[in-house]
Amino acid sequence: MKVEFAPLNIQPARRLQTVAVLQWVLKYLLLGPMSIGITVMLITHNYSFLYIPYLMWLYFDWHTPERGGRRSSWIKNWTLWKHFKDYFPIHLIKTQDLDPSHNYIFGFHPHGIMAVGAFGNFSVNYSDFKYLFPGFTSYLHVLPLWFWCPVFQEYVMSVGLVSVSKKSVSYVVSKEGGGNISVIVLGGAKESLDAHPGKFTLFIRQQKGFVKIALTHGTSLVPVVSFGENELFKQTDNPEGSWIRTVQNKLQKIMGFALPLFHARGVFQYNFGLMPYRKAIHTVVGRPIPVRQTLNPTQEQIEELHQTYMEELRKLFEEHKGKYGIPEHTLVLK
Repeated sequence: MKVEFAPLNIQPARRLQTVAVLQWVLKYLLLGPMSIGITVMLITHNYSFLYIPYLMWLYFDWHTPERGGRRSSWIKNWTLWKHFKDYFPIHLIKTQDLDPSHNYIFGFHPHGIMAVGAFGNFSVNYSDFKYLFPGFTSYLHVLPLWFWCPVFQEYVMSVGLVSVSKKSVSYVVSKEGGGNISVIVLGGAKESLDAHPGKFTLFIRQQKGFVKIALTHGTSLVPVVSFGENELFKQTDNPEGSWIRTVQNKLQKIMGFALPLFHARGVFQYNFGLMPYRKAIHTVVGRPIPVRQTLNPTQEQIEELHQTYMEELRKLFEEHKGKYGIPEHTLVLK
């Protein structure tokens, strides 16, 4: 196979975009394990004057990710994130105005490999979110294990990420005065194993916890479809029943996160690497589904609202797929 190298006379703006995405990918993949490794090293070599104060701080700060986190406007406004957004580029599309006196739950689909559209639109401050949804603050919920990594959890919270636990989502949607949006990537880690270009497989049929929270707090649900999310990486073929998928499913159950075998392009060549392809992402925010508060919802009420959500999700996909080059009959709900 002939290697296709990146040209030398690339515009400086594109160079900056590549750097912005590269640092994000490296942080996504390496910073968590590195922070654990450094902590273990400090303990092993008995640097108690460093690790004891921090572990004490970690103990008292343990529940912050479930209480709205601790975001940093300075970090969320880094110019780096503008270059990150422009690399793909990432677009946010609104279909209907939302009432800033209410709180909402956004169900984000699909997860893709790294949920790039969710991060670019709802975490850092260079998307059109503030312009399209004035008066709102978004909270992107991620796996709790992201907050188990010393030091790394500080960075994760600084860009506006919070835990996806029931307690954390309930905290956001129960805040007085409205204007808060919980963004949940509903397919989770398992859905990343089906993130293949040209496919749109969503794990939603068994995901009902968010529906119960919405009913308990009377929070409107909003489906969100991110077109292009699955086009950013190629993944090793892993159909259900294959040995690769069997191992991936077992590891996912044990560790709580998935290990998709993916690749895309490199920094200086386009044939292989962990840098995502430059594919446009169009994240479409659908119409809100009104929810009447029911403090103790029955299973029947949960099922009914869940079915309504899936119908609205399918409608949103069908209405917009033609605009973004999605083939016919590609949506699969599992």
